[in-house]
Amino acid sequence: MIGHLQTIAAALAPGPRVALDRSRWQTPDGDFIDVDFAGDEHLPRLAVLLHGLEGCSQSHYARSLARALPHAGWRVAVAHWRGCSGEPNRRPRAYHSGDSAEVDWILRRFGRELDVIGVSLGGNALLKWLGERGDAAGAVVRRAASISAPLDLPASAAALDRGLNRLLYTRMFLATLKAKSLAKLAASPALFDGERLRRARTFREFDDVFTAPLHGFRDVEHYWSSSSSGPWLARIRLPTLVINARNDPFLPEPALLAATRSASSAVTLELPRTGGHVGFRSEWLAKRLLEFFRP
Repeated sequence: MIGHLQTIAAALAPGPRVALDRSRWQTPDGDFIDVDFAGDEHLPRLAVLLHGLEGCSQSHYARSLARALPHAGWRVAVAHWRGCSGEPNRRPRAYHSGDSAEVDWILRRFGRELDVIGVSLGGNALLKWLGERGDAAGAVVRRAASISAPLDLPASAAALDRGLNRLLYTRMFLATLKAKSLAKLAASPALFDGERLRRARTFREFDDVFTAPLHGFRDVEHYWSSSSSGPWLARIRLPTLVINARNDPFLPEPALLAATRSASSAVTLELPRTGGHVGFRSEWLAKRLLEFFRP
């Protein structure tokens, strides 16, 4: 129950107000993403934040880090996933947990050395990208950190699709995800089965009818198995901090421990007993990230 309380309390906290400058980037496939910057453009370092499912630059963790990191010398760039910046994206696609191709384009687009933070879904996509690129990731990123990533997507979805989790979290996520998806269907009527999507009450049902086929996967099992970042931890070669609470309601502790067992020596694992899902104290989290990024 403590994990739920920490998760919900953090999500309900508004976080500090931060002045943001928005830049719109055109993607190679004719779409766009919005990137919100915090901190003076002349700060010596740049930290890119990849947010979580249905998050944005106004998410509690984004606002807290956008306030704390500039004081220590890092400008912060919150790169929105497609459709998450307040305006629908143009293409008949969205974003997903294994979107490492999008991560690659975003990070390279900055054109300078980066420190990168991925939160939840953003953390999973970042870790997958780091593992896929191996040594080559060091040409783009100096250090990386992941917070509350769902390292084992089948285990995470199974946890979210049952009991209290389904009532507290899945219902909330699906409300916005389904609304966005149905708007896409209105523009492209043959995109997917609208009736199946309207009936979806679990992540399994939603990902099977929408996320998987829209992004080139055979089905939900193929999507989850291909996109889980846990198997890629062994191939990460640059300094990477992985923070996951053992009481995270989104990822059961046995799955967390199994997913991190084969992490490479470049990965620093921090698996505290408490913290929920992105429910760590904002002051502690900023301090820990800065300690890791400073070398």
